[in-house]
Amino acid sequence: MSQSGRDSRKRPAAGQRAPRAPAELASTDPEARGLWEVSEPGAGPRADERARPRDTRRERRAFVQNLIGVSPRMQRVFRLIAKVAPTESTVLITGESGTGKEMVATAVHLQSRRAHRPFVTVNCAAIPEGLFESELFGHVRGAFTGSVADKMGLLKQADGGTVFLDEVAEMPLAVQPKLLRALQNGEVRRVGDTESVRLDVRVIAATNRDLKRSLDEGRLREDLYYRLSVFQIELPPLRERREDIPLLANYFRERFARRLRKRVTRFSERAQYYLIHYDYPGNVRELENAIERAVTLAEGIEITHFDLPPTMREASVPLLREGNAFPYSETMTIAQLEAEHIRRVLTHYSGNTTKAARSLGISRSTLWRKMKEYGNSVSV
Repeated sequence: MSQSGRDSRKRPAAGQRAPRAPAELASTDPEARGLWEVSEPGAGPRADERARPRDTRRERRAFVQNLIGVSPRMQRVFRLIAKVAPTESTVLITGESGTGKEMVATAVHLQSRRAHRPFVTVNCAAIPEGLFESELFGHVRGAFTGSVADKMGLLKQADGGTVFLDEVAEMPLAVQPKLLRALQNGEVRRVGDTESVRLDVRVIAATNRDLKRSLDEGRLREDLYYRLSVFQIELPPLRERREDIPLLANYFRERFARRLRKRVTRFSERAQYYLIHYDYPGNVRELENAIERAVTLAEGIEITHFDLPPTMREASVPLLREGNAFPYSETMTIAQLEAEHIRRVLTHYSGNTTKAARSLGISRSTLWRKMKEYGNSVSV
């Protein structure tokens, strides 16, 4: 969709006719709508596809390493990855949970000169505070009770490659000075050891927290923050890049269909509508889980809106009753609801039919026809 995620989120369904939703519900941008279309296996190109040259440039930019996206926000992420990957700069990836921060870290590693060396992930939120130093830096035998053998730390395991510090804001404050020293001096000392060993490792960190707040609260050292944030990549939430949803949904559909050995080849138009308009608090991870559920439940080749999670379907219903200004009643007909919504959109855009039609997801000629059909009901 060419509109921003904010505009898309406000856009309700227009022109609904029971029992089938019109095609424009899926997407307001014809180019984005086409992203839902997937050729049948073994089928040749359609006549319009043969006549229209393929946009191979667009196909190339939609997939970067293990990332998918055609939205401007993701295109910027791809460009940043390409810029920073060949360097040795420390990278800080920020974004909400489920946006794909580890995938970005992996993409940076795979496009770097360290691609064939280790990539070690450290989940800072999952390591108990008392064991963090030992896990990260290693220890020698007898360093503490229970240390019956030498242990190589995760930083040393990544020597020559990349270490990914996930949820870095959860790192214990007592460990942060030692990590800073390792980054600055390129050496690490195991717990209980008297000598340091050289270390050649690139650090990529990620967090879903506001690190400025962590600084203010004293949970993160300022010098470590500036050392980690040499190059920052911010990942947008899925609700702000809705034009990527068709690509992601089809990718997950194909993957789970292969895994479950089912022939599920498309989404119904109403399923497309719900997928496009849902806000995804869990971001891409939530979409992935929703598609896995839908493929599992699908009884034919098409995923319907009934196969989607109930929360995804119910999220769109309150739009009819949002606020007290919308005169919604269970006794209203579909035509009355449509006429009232068209009137409100026209009022919002001060009678500008071009902007109103774009917001409604229909052509201007269709809007004019509906205005003529409903007459005074849509006058502003």
